[in-house]
Amino acid sequence: MKTIVLLAAWLLVSLTAWSQPAGEPVLGAERMDVLLGLVKDKRVGLAVNHTSVLGQARTHLLDTLLSRGVRVKKVLAPEHGFRGVADAGQEIKDSRDGKTGVAVLSVYGKNRKPAPAQLEGLDVVVFDIQDVGARYYTYISTLHYIMEACAENGVDFIVLDRPNPNDFVDGPVRRKGFESFVGVDPLPILYGLTPGELAQMINGEGWLKNRVACNLRVVTLLHWKHGDAYRLPVKPSPNLPNHQSVRLFPSLCFFEATAFSIGRGTYFPFQVIGYPHPQYGTFTFTPQSLPGFETNPLQKGKRCYGADLREYPFKGGLSLQFLLDFYKKAGSDPAFFFARPQWFDLLAGTDRLRRQITQGMSEADIRATWRQELTEYKAMRKKYLLYPDYQ
Repeated sequence: MKTIVLLAAWLLVSLTAWSQPAGEPVLGAERMDVLLGLVKDKRVGLAVNHTSVLGQARTHLLDTLLSRGVRVKKVLAPEHGFRGVADAGQEIKDSRDGKTGVAVLSVYGKNRKPAPAQLEGLDVVVFDIQDVGARYYTYISTLHYIMEACAENGVDFIVLDRPNPNDFVDGPVRRKGFESFVGVDPLPILYGLTPGELAQMINGEGWLKNRVACNLRVVTLLHWKHGDAYRLPVKPSPNLPNHQSVRLFPSLCFFEATAFSIGRGTYFPFQVIGYPHPQYGTFTFTPQSLPGFETNPLQKGKRCYGADLREYPFKGGLSLQFLLDFYKKAGSDPAFFFARPQWFDLLAGTDRLRRQITQGMSEADIRATWRQELTEYKAMRKKYLLYPDYQ
């Protein structure tokens, strides 16, 4: 009975955390007057997931377009799947949507770039997935590869734009030699663009293979500008259940390459940090297999000691404070702390950050080494903005 009460309380808090204040921007997906004209009489593929909802009723884009007579032929599903319940890194398999019967084809599994056969019979692909604004969040990697496949196969590409909830420019820029699915393009960790603006940058900078360019159209947001706060209406993936987790994600994701838990296997992932030893703090939690969140979390079944950040007054952006603090608490042992050093370097987009931490550099000194590359990136970014920039 106690478990049921606690779960009900958590669901109430979660729903409250995702509630939207009045005066929200108009999403690209909500501008049906524009979108329907672009897809009329065309065979349509949708790159969508559970975040692809519109209006206060949160109707899925697939259902909305089918009800308007649009010929949706296929759905391309990213990491976490069409319904957004798969664990991080879990292979997504082809299926059919149980409600509509539309084919759901995976672009997160054996192939992360749509194969020609997956685009066969399509005139246009419409992308409508809520991003969180961090380079290592893989929905933008899927954006890149779908653009590339569309360019190579003569399929038009439309982005229905959505706000960036971590709308900052910060962190090291991904360097050559550190390309991966968490760093496809040479972006800083926080790149300060909407998906539509990023698509324009990918096209304009020639980042697609062989410098191809897709036939791109962006259906822009209304009533939004850079720097506007934005709370996501639904959680973007299983382990980002509320606004605090979204804000902390860019800073805590580094811990995924360490021996430390950031709360996977709890109801507050990306809001805590801990390890199975009392030296790391007085707050405790025990990761477990948790349906809807994580089935096999790091430190499963072990009591972890550390820090509770659920009420931490973090306003967003990128902070190295958490990483540096726990590195010091670990006794500055690189072999222990950086359990997966290569993975850490891919997340950072460079091996320089890990070496700077082990050398004992302060956050201010580390940040100073990013200054020039961020200045160059910001100049490039301005060419692709669709909305007023930061005040």
